[in-house]
Amino acid sequence: QVQLVESGGGLVQAGGSLRLSCAVSGRTFSNYAMGWFRQAPGKEREFVAAIDWSGGNTYYADSVKGRFTISRDNAKNTVFLQMNSLKPEDTAVYYCATGRLGPLLKSTTDYWGQGTQVTVSS
Repeated sequence: QVQLVESGGGLVQAGGSLRLSCAVSGRTFSNYAMGWFRQAPGKEREFVAAIDWSGGNTYYADSVKGRFTISRDNAKNTVFLQMNSLKPEDTAVYYCATGRLGPLLKSTTDYWGQGTQVTVSS
């Protein structure tokens, strides 16, 4: 059974930073891409960032490029999202997901975490 558990969310002032973590169990972590998505109240879930199985290729939404960094530690079965220069519009529930890169980038993968709340105050 694949399980993804996010942590690291919280309340931060605009301009601040947070680091999200997602620990994965139940599958060979290093075989699959990982991604972060977010969903704000009243809005659809949107892609934030993804990283391929090796960590050699990363992908970002335009809205977070230059501010967010995705990384992974295959020895610890964990993916991270470093979020800097946070803005109130970054407020959302953040979800991690795992799967093959193609479906992951289309948000059609089957494996998702439960989400962690990020709130950025102005």
